Amino acid sequence: MYQFSGKLKMLAIILMALGLLGTAYSFFSAPKTKEEAKAILAANAGHHGTHGDKSHKVDHSAEKHEEKKKDVHSKETVVEHITHDLGAHADETVGEHTKHAKDSVSDSVGHEEEKVSEHVKHALGTHANETLGEHEKHNEAHSDEDTRLTDSLNGHVADKNMNVDKHVKNHHADAHDEDHHLEHALHQMKNRPWSAFYVSMLFFLGITLLVFAFYASQRVAQAGWSVAIFRVMEAITNNIHYVSVFMLVFLILTAMHINHMFPWMAEGTFDPTHENYDAVVDGKKWFLNTPGWLIRSIVYLLGWNIFRFIIRKKSIQQDNGDLKLHKNIYNITVGFVVFFMISESMMSWDWIMGIDPHWFSTLFGWYVLATFLVSALTVIAFVTIYLRSKGALPLVNDSHIHDLAKFMFGFSVFWTYLWFAQFMLIWYADIPEETTYFAQRFNEYKLPFLAMVVMNFVFPVLLLINSDFKSIPWFVVLGGIVILIGHYVDLFVMIMPGTVGAQWGFGIGELSGFLFFLGMFIYATFSAFAKANPVPKGSPFLHESETHHYYIIEHRGEDNNGHH
Repeated sequence: MYQFSGKLKMLAIILMALGLLGTAYSFFSAPKTKEEAKAILAANAGHHGTHGDKSHKVDHSAEKHEEKKKDVHSKETVVEHITHDLGAHADETVGEHTKHAKDSVSDSVGHEEEKVSEHVKHALGTHANETLGEHEKHNEAHSDEDTRLTDSLNGHVADKNMNVDKHVKNHHADAHDEDHHLEHALHQMKNRPWSAFYVSMLFFLGITLLVFAFYASQRVAQAGWSVAIFRVMEAITNNIHYVSVFMLVFLILTAMHINHMFPWMAEGTFDPTHENYDAVVDGKKWFLNTPGWLIRSIVYLLGWNIFRFIIRKKSIQQDNGDLKLHKNIYNITVGFVVFFMISESMMSWDWIMGIDPHWFSTLFGWYVLATFLVSALTVIAFVTIYLRSKGALPLVNDSHIHDLAKFMFGFSVFWTYLWFAQFMLIWYADIPEETTYFAQRFNEYKLPFLAMVVMNFVFPVLLLINSDFKSIPWFVVLGGIVILIGHYVDLFVMIMPGTVGAQWGFGIGELSGFLFFLGMFIYATFSAFAKANPVPKGSPFLHESETHHYYIIEHRGEDNNGHH
């Protein structure tokens, strides 16, 4: 019997403690107000060597507003100046006419002193009439000119006032957009610790679930080679009980709107009178509704846990060699496979694709399955190699490791096929409702998006395509580490764009979440393995697994059992 060592147990506890502390810190350090969010955005913009677009826009708008005020003030000054000039000009004109009348009268009197009576009166009357007429014409001309100039200036000032009013409205609109942008960024920053925790939790839950599914497939297929690692897979599936508790709490908190990870849960999304109304999501409310979402999630978790508990219990009981019990386990396992195929697809819609409610893909359930399956096979290989090195798996040989590595290689190619099929079809069809999913990831997550293709396909294929390398433990571990990192990044890219947008990163929160669930995985797996016989003695295919060898490995002398 295997003993769960104190050092390994302490490592698991330390990892969980560090993970909890780091996660708590990430929640505590998340911004609480718009001012904090604005400061973070400004700091990020400064870090990249540019000014924040929004704050720059506000400053620029303020400068333009001041310029508008100066223009209006200058125009008012011009109006006053022109009015003053007009008044002075009118006074000068009246003075000139008066002087002209006086000079004319003086000349007439001096020239015709002896004819003062009728001639003077006649001359004065005639000249006065002419002067009065000229004065009236001059005044009318100036009056028309003044009227036109005043109307022009009034119209110009009115246009300026309209422009100022329009600018003020635009300034208020910019301020509203700025406020909306800050609120949206604040929600994304608040979502980041939740999302970091969620990615790690879902990653380990998915791995555990797919280990269980692979184990079930081996029982249903009545495979012989894998019986020697049945206890390894059963021990790993023990983690599903632990993670499910955290997942259930997380889902309940999400349904209570403690976080904003699922946009369709926002207030007013289904209300046509609300500003947040979304007609596209409203058309999916028969499926995307909080009560149904939470009930389905509970059914998934409950079903997986019940099936795992029953199958594990009966598997240990089977050690007495009861063939009827073997048949009973077979029937239950078939039921689980059916439930799994339905629940896994719906789980991927509810828990992952629901984060981007406008987008959908008919391949998505298979794609998520492939991601978790490759990771699950890698984890099985890791745990098997470790326990074999400790002498806890006497029946496992290099051929079993070789088979696990073949599955890792094969399903890496399968994942790539699904990734390419989904990406290529959406790219070729070029439908905006579909391309927006990849456009966001390629623009804002270009490095992880492209890196995961290399880590999940190029590297494992080049490393594991050689048959000899598949039976070398350290080669399998090397390739497996890259595969696990790559598929964690894959899940990261699935979730983060819809929850945190451009506010993503890999820091304390992301690392802490991973460490916490890694420690929990170690504790759950090795404590369960220590509670049962590592050899499933009651299986009718045990001998086939014990004698499982590849000819090339057997004759190369690399097998631990030394069969030649």
